[in-house]
Amino acid sequence: MSKPAAGDVATRLIFENERVKVWEMLLDPGESSDLHTHTMDYLLCILEGESVDADRDDGSTIHLPVETGDVFYIPHGATETAINRSDKRYREILIELK
Repeated sequence: MSKPAAGDVATRLIFENERVKVWEMLLDPGESSDLHTHTMDYLLCILEGESVDADRDDGSTIHLPVETGDVFYIPHGATETAINRSDKRYREILIELK
């Protein structure tokens, strides 16, 4: 079994209590996040951008078209790198549910 990736799930932790962790993810065009593992279920709240890709540890890629105001529920378990392959800045609030 592979060791979980140790990078942060987003750019900056902005809040944490006993129930949630709230992060901001900001990716300019061409930027990528750390390789990371989602150990909790989470919500993505899209603030700006047109898409984001998740390059998974199994070699697959998920392309997620987005619009401002979209909210997505994502179950825990994925190991991935988020990449902005669009020409617009991507920004989200990621809420991890403890």
